[in-house]
Amino acid sequence: MTVKVLGTGCPKCKKLYAEAEKAIAESGLSVGIEKVEKINEIMDYGVMMTPALVVGDQVKSTGRIPATAEIVAWIVEAAKTA
Repeated sequence: MTVKVLGTGCPKCKKLYAEAEKAIAESGLSVGIEKVEKINEIMDYGVMMTPALVVGDQVKSTGRIPATAEIVAWIVEAAKTA
């Protein structure tokens, strides 16, 4: 499974990436993380506001930085169905 941070590299995007890294570490699961910075690729997810977070293949948040605990819950939930 992969967690993707969608954004062009703004400070909020960098903060979300850091929160996602922290959440992955807390989850204890083997999860990859990647940045998606190209506008065309971001638009492929139907995202209109960044930063956005994709867990597995689902967009979980847009335009905000979710709490680490919330991201951990999404990761654990996605791992159950993967």
